[in-house]
Amino acid sequence: MKSDIQIAQDAELLHIRDVAAEIGIEEDDLEFYGKYKAKLSDELIKKTENNKDGKLILVTAINPTPAGEGKTTVSIGLTQALNKMGKKTLVALREPSLGPCFGIKGGAAGGGYSQVVPMEDLNLHFTGDFHAITSANNLLAAMLDNHIQQGNSLGIDTRQVVWKRCLDMNDRALRNIVIGLGAKTDGFVREDHFIITVASEIMAILCLAKDMTDLKNRLSRIIVAYNYAGEPVTAGDLKATGAMAALLKDAMKPNLIQTLEHTPAIVHGGPFANIAHGCNSVKATKTALKLADYVVTEAGFGADLGAEKFLNIKCRMADLKPDTIVIVATVRALKYNGGVAKQDLAQENLEALKKGIVNLDKHIENMQSFGVNVVVTLNAFVTDTEAEHEFIREHVENMGCEFALANVWAEGGEGGLALADKVIKSIEKPSGEFKFTYEDDMALKDKINAIATKIYGAKGVVFSPAAAKMLEKLETMGFGKFPVCMAKTQYSLSDNQALLGKPENFEVNVREVYVNAGAGFIVALTGSIMTMPGLPKVPAAEGVDYDETANKITGLF
Repeated sequence: MKSDIQIAQDAELLHIRDVAAEIGIEEDDLEFYGKYKAKLSDELIKKTENNKDGKLILVTAINPTPAGEGKTTVSIGLTQALNKMGKKTLVALREPSLGPCFGIKGGAAGGGYSQVVPMEDLNLHFTGDFHAITSANNLLAAMLDNHIQQGNSLGIDTRQVVWKRCLDMNDRALRNIVIGLGAKTDGFVREDHFIITVASEIMAILCLAKDMTDLKNRLSRIIVAYNYAGEPVTAGDLKATGAMAALLKDAMKPNLIQTLEHTPAIVHGGPFANIAHGCNSVKATKTALKLADYVVTEAGFGADLGAEKFLNIKCRMADLKPDTIVIVATVRALKYNGGVAKQDLAQENLEALKKGIVNLDKHIENMQSFGVNVVVTLNAFVTDTEAEHEFIREHVENMGCEFALANVWAEGGEGGLALADKVIKSIEKPSGEFKFTYEDDMALKDKINAIATKIYGAKGVVFSPAAAKMLEKLETMGFGKFPVCMAKTQYSLSDNQALLGKPENFEVNVREVYVNAGAGFIVALTGSIMTMPGLPKVPAAEGVDYDETANKITGLF
């Protein structure tokens, strides 16, 4: 059996101008990055802004397990299937981070015969968007420290510097550091921290900004520190906004590539869903809706993270509403949630399936609570049995959802035709009134409690003294109407990754809270979640190489 990278490297790609032509994009509206990648010009976006919007399909999943769910694979396969049915369809995805590519999770190009290509480019440097975000983030950090060194006219309290440097790599040694050591001219000695680039507020800003004017306004509002009077100091105060925008001007433009079946794919932005808001850019999604009749997009990790934030943050800010939601599950993952060890998942086990399917139930209930129709799809494995499929089908249909098997890994678009048919039926069915989990006017504590109790199923929230104090301060500073971005483990509905299935009678522990004033949301850190991941004992990087004879990268999935 071929690996994902072998399938991708064996594919015959079309020139990106020919892919773009399929959806009416002219060559002059593309900014080429070689033969197979391009950015969409600002002129194209302006030309299409009066077009009628297509239908928006959000793909999410149950909580991820070591067995894998294949959410991105299903998103791409569904897009290819809809195009096979004659529907003008685009997929809008996030860009992968180098951290997971060389760590443990892997890339974000899909898999099998449902991939976006060139997958090596996408999973590595792509068009340089993440490098631009990293540079803008660290320019702001440098200007902040330089201001302190050069006299500190803003009265920045060095004990209250909140802006962190970033790097698009898993590097636990950089979580907590001391800078400014050495001579007096080497800077002011203080504690500092690194986060991974995808957790940077600038990543969130780029993904939520509607245009360059909005981007600049958001950048200027970033809070980098507090002064001795306890008042916020912003990027605008440091006069950093213009230079940061200059670094981000090209990164703001959505990227166009193709699937293995030459379906156009817009890939832009990449915040993690466990520590950030987990969706591709508003600009990419809205552009796709102007170019196609159907747009498939995905939100990171399980529906309790990426989809919750897509609906409560992205849709709230960008005035979006999905026309249907697809929840991806696998028989293997449901059995894992039922207590089966990873090595035993290939064996039929209906009892474990009945026990583990409560995880899927909760995600269905959550998505239906937003007033959107739901389709459940099983990403099929050869080890699945007919009895397992039939049990899940009956169970899901009893919950009022459409159901379909997806064989898109092995068969590409052909294997997603049944799913595509059910998605169209779901879109055409009447749905409830779209509503959020919480209202803008609710207190921040109440918003966090609403997410924890309604979405996670917790009995309540425990706030650390520091978190409770900061929430009060943020309310008085005028940020009370902001939505909340929960940073939580992806492996459980709770903040304890060991609690599988549908945990009950638990509390969510909020240990730290801060504001992303430019992005426009409050971040609440729960449990032991980290904003700078570490590498595993055996990093995926150990298996990656470059074969100069064949001129190919090897070992990249």
